[in-house]
Amino acid sequence: MINLKFIIAFLLVTSVVFSQNGDSKTVTVQIENIKNTKGQLVVGLYSNPESFLKTPQKGEIINIEGKVATVLFKNVSLGIYAISLFHDENNNEKLDTNFMGIPKESFACSNNATGFMGPPKWEDAKFEVKDNLTVKIKF
Repeated sequence: MINLKFIIAFLLVTSVVFSQNGDSKTVTVQIENIKNTKGQLVVGLYSNPESFLKTPQKGEIINIEGKVATVLFKNVSLGIYAISLFHDENNNEKLDTNFMGIPKESFACSNNATGFMGPPKWEDAKFEVKDNLTVKIKF
C-alpha cells in the first residue's frame, strides 16, 4: 500500500515545480563597449518608476574580463522593467560624481536611454518582459 506521506510529498513537489515554470523568465543583459577592465560592473533591474535608479528589484555585481559582459537575471516575473548599470572602476559600489553631481564613471540604461540635464527617465528605459529576453546596452 502506498504511504500517505509519500503521496502528499509528491503532490507538494510537483505543484512547486509547475508553479515555477509558468510566469518566470530570464532577462539576459549584454553590455558592450566597456572601456577597460578596471573594477566591476554594477547592474540593477528595476520594476517600477518610483524605484528606478534608487532601489533595484534585482542586482548583480560582476568582474570585467573584456569589452563585452553578460549578466543573467533569472526568475523574472512578466511585466515592465528597466535596467541601469555603471562601471565601478574603483570598486566602491557607488557611482562616483563630481561636485556638480555629474558622473565620473561610465553609466548606461536599457534602450540606451540617456538623460538631458539629468538622469535617464523610466519612460525612455522601460521594456516589457513577456518571454526570455536579451537586452543589449552600450556604454
